[in-house]
Amino acid sequence: MTKIKLCGLMRPCDIETANILMPEYIGFVFVNNSKRYISCEQAAALKKMLHPDITAVGVFVDADREVIKDLLDEGIIDAVQLHGREDEGYIRHLRSLTDKLIIKAFRVEDRNDIKRAQESPADYVLLDSGKGGTGTAFDWQLLTHIDRPYFLAGGLDADTVGEAVRRWRPYVVDVSSGIETDGYKDAEKMRAFVEKIRNPETVNRIIRNGDRKS
Repeated sequence: MTKIKLCGLMRPCDIETANILMPEYIGFVFVNNSKRYISCEQAAALKKMLHPDITAVGVFVDADREVIKDLLDEGIIDAVQLHGREDEGYIRHLRSLTDKLIIKAFRVEDRNDIKRAQESPADYVLLDSGKGGTGTAFDWQLLTHIDRPYFLAGGLDADTVGEAVRRWRPYVVDVSSGIETDGYKDAEKMRAFVEKIRNPETVNRIIRNGDRKS
């Protein structure tokens, strides 16, 4: 089954909703010019609230590799997602510093971008239409040219993710703006998104169990 990543979580209530819905991944954005930016201190506080079975991914753009290593070593994040100009040398150096999951994002405009993603030394690649969090989709027909597991992002929400999963079977669907209202995560949109991937009865059972534990 396709896994789920809810990215750009910023508030305790976002974490509370994630803990109920239990996506496999959530994302903390450490990019200064992003509207979803959070500090290391904020991320640390939110990570303490996060269910231990959910993987926290740190999102970075051309960051100092030692900073990333420190966040991983301190347990503030469990995996890394790179959205800048990080080349193979950067990724291999980062791999020498950590054994944690490394995801490299690629902006997809044509088949050459798919080829670059196919050849990346990262553990997984993320295919998006822009720098991340833009809410627009690329030409998904290009997905016919990739044969490694990938994260699919861009243009995903509760209305589009069902078709994306049925037709393309991505390893992970990654959503941010598609589960927001007025720039903030919307609990109902988060739930609707998850329900389009998982059986609604399963989601309701997860929610009931979460309520009993709270």
